[in-house]
Amino acid sequence: MSGKYEQRDKEVILVVDDNRITCEVIQRNLEIEKFLVFTAHSVNDAIQILSRQKIDLVITDYKMPKHSGLELIKYVRDHLQSISIIMLTGYGSINSAVSAIKEGADEYITKPFTDEELLNAVKTSLQKQKEKKTDPEMLYNDVWARFGIMGQSEKMLGVYSKIEKACSNDAIVLITGENGTGKELVARAIHYNHKARSIYPFIPVNCPGIPASLFESELFGHVKGAFTGAVEHRKGFFQAAEKGGLFLDEISELPFELQAKLLRVLQEKEIFRVGETQLKKVDVRIIAATNKNLDDLVEKGLFRQDLFFRLNVININIPPLRDRENDIILLAKHFVLKYAKEIGRTEPNFTDRAINALKNYSWPGNVRELENLIHRSLIMNDKDIIDSVDFPDIMKVKIHYNPYLDLSLEDMSKKYIRDVVQQTGGNKAKALEILKIDRKTLLKKIK
Repeated sequence: MSGKYEQRDKEVILVVDDNRITCEVIQRNLEIEKFLVFTAHSVNDAIQILSRQKIDLVITDYKMPKHSGLELIKYVRDHLQSISIIMLTGYGSINSAVSAIKEGADEYITKPFTDEELLNAVKTSLQKQKEKKTDPEMLYNDVWARFGIMGQSEKMLGVYSKIEKACSNDAIVLITGENGTGKELVARAIHYNHKARSIYPFIPVNCPGIPASLFESELFGHVKGAFTGAVEHRKGFFQAAEKGGLFLDEISELPFELQAKLLRVLQEKEIFRVGETQLKKVDVRIIAATNKNLDDLVEKGLFRQDLFFRLNVININIPPLRDRENDIILLAKHFVLKYAKEIGRTEPNFTDRAINALKNYSWPGNVRELENLIHRSLIMNDKDIIDSVDFPDIMKVKIHYNPYLDLSLEDMSKKYIRDVVQQTGGNKAKALEILKIDRKTLLKKIK
């Protein structure tokens, strides 16, 4: 393996060939063209470099000992994104070229090749890669305008990409993530940017908030006289969301006996209202969300596996705020603007200490906790700055100090005895009973 690991200031190419002379010639020619070039003489060496260094283009030989270039192509396509691949083959076989393209190679070159042929293939592959890439800043600005979701971190860009895909079809979406990450916000973004359903109702259902005895009636509706208190026909959430979207929040809390009925509705797109035998067709897009690991619940027998498979068509996992470090300050400033305007006051600035405290905190309550913190800070603080001193103690630096560690054993004994006497209101008899010592020792210690 060769090439120094360094910061990227130019396009990076990895050349993989068991022939060292071939590697050196390609490396020299590409470095003349101002590319940064790494070389590897086996697939294993190539994988090591790929795990440590961001690569734009892989140029690999087809036939190598132990593992072939075709295996490397499969590995890159399964594990990495946005890497162009050029296959080199000296065997003139159309089959090897077809196999390479089928597995994900962008170009192939037959040996022997000229310097010009290699350079043209490299420039073509890299240009295609650039055309595929989206400027994150432009994507973020577009996403904020369309979805109303804040965040520029790489993980959030992945979330936006999945939202885009979910907006273009009617597939069931399962949104996963911790409490406070914004699952309903994502669900609303999907619904209100759908090409056909956005003009119809979006009905959010908080599954834990519905008593188990009323769940079926709430979801599917009931007819008059179906049960005590059913004094009229009533539509359920499915019918209320007709042609629109039904958001089943915390789907993991759905009673087990109802999961089979929900599965049937998702499969057949038909419901029975409670007390009725006639089927009714429903046209509803389902978006579900959970803060729990449904795989674990399936293993424990608390959630139906077939329902999980039916729900898990498009899975969007929202990262916790602690994994979105670059977004924390962006969100904090957004909430300052929002609540300063709402309260009618000037926008305070964050001190460096406040910024460090925000970045270093683990945010168990995620974005919701951050929003509440900023809202509270603007209400309680009249200053033109927000400082770490304004934050809860849990966010501040702690120094653990035990005052007893500075005392000798004798002094500690005296202090403890005095504390007991004080707690008994000076009642020495009571203190003696607690301490299990004689009166003479007590008097000596409290002098």
